[in-house]
Amino acid sequence: MNPAVQGYAAAVVDMTTADARAELASDVAAVDHLLHTNADLHAALTDVTVPGRARRAVVLDLFVAKVSKPAARLCAFAAGAVHAQEVPAAISWVANRLRQVVEQGAITEEALGHREARERVGGYAAAVFEDLSVPELEAVEDELFRFARIVGATPELRAALGDRDLPASLRREVVDDLLARKVHPATLRLADYAIVGGRPRDVVGTLDWLVEQVANARGWRVARVRAGQEVDAEERRSLSERLSRLAGAPVELQVTVDPALLAGVRVEIGDLELDATARGRLERLREHVAAKGWTDLGFGRSGRAAHEEQAGQDVLPGPSGHDEGAGGPAGTSRETRGTEESRGS
Repeated sequence: MNPAVQGYAAAVVDMTTADARAELASDVAAVDHLLHTNADLHAALTDVTVPGRARRAVVLDLFVAKVSKPAARLCAFAAGAVHAQEVPAAISWVANRLRQVVEQGAITEEALGHREARERVGGYAAAVFEDLSVPELEAVEDELFRFARIVGATPELRAALGDRDLPASLRREVVDDLLARKVHPATLRLADYAIVGGRPRDVVGTLDWLVEQVANARGWRVARVRAGQEVDAEERRSLSERLSRLAGAPVELQVTVDPALLAGVRVEIGDLELDATARGRLERLREHVAAKGWTDLGFGRSGRAAHEEQAGQDVLPGPSGHDEGAGGPAGTSRETRGTEESRGS
């Protein structure tokens, strides 16, 4: 199964109370059953032409009002994280994993390679980030960075957390003793899962990598908006909702009014840039005209008619079959010959 889906499922389970896990498992099982019995839904979610982000949005819109929010989020993430053809199998895997959690309690994560382990930790982090505001993300980033530096600078601690012979539960106890009630709960969750879901000997590297993921998530939560005119509250709400669907998480707007843009908005969110300003459209039009070339047709109907008449004269062949617009057999223009004929008469 996709490692990111494994991590995301583990995070949802960790953030759900023991009493609510049975309901979570039942809701995901219902989604799994519907996906395998509804041909239209199955076809929509396995359509290879639909990007993963769109599949995730479709599943979330369909089920957020029909099942619990954690179940809808989990199914939506699974639908967007795998290839289209793998969506039914991914949701079935999630349903089976939740059933095992309800029946057996905690599930031990199997060992994975370096890249797959990072992806699993990244999936866990993605679920944790969804409930955090931008200031909280900043705090978590700082706390994880400082903890990574402590582990890296303390050989005994680094050896204990990286000892594969020690049970994961004991290594988590070490982390809990160091961080509990001293950091944001999300920081503790991420540090714990770096021990459980990552590779033991890569604990410092995994913590440093998580710091980068928090920074990326924080960048995707802040949309820097430059507007040509004032943006009222309703427009802000609508823009925030659209960008939230694009980012897959709540988005905080930072709006700056720039009259030079004339109208519309320009948005920078993470490494994505969207330009819907009047000035942007004018610049794109100017580039298009420069690339295609420009022919001055004059102004008004008479100007265009004169241009069309002149164009017809320029290509009219003479009696000898040559283009006399550029010069006849004697190398004279039509206008010159016409003047000479009138003088002769």
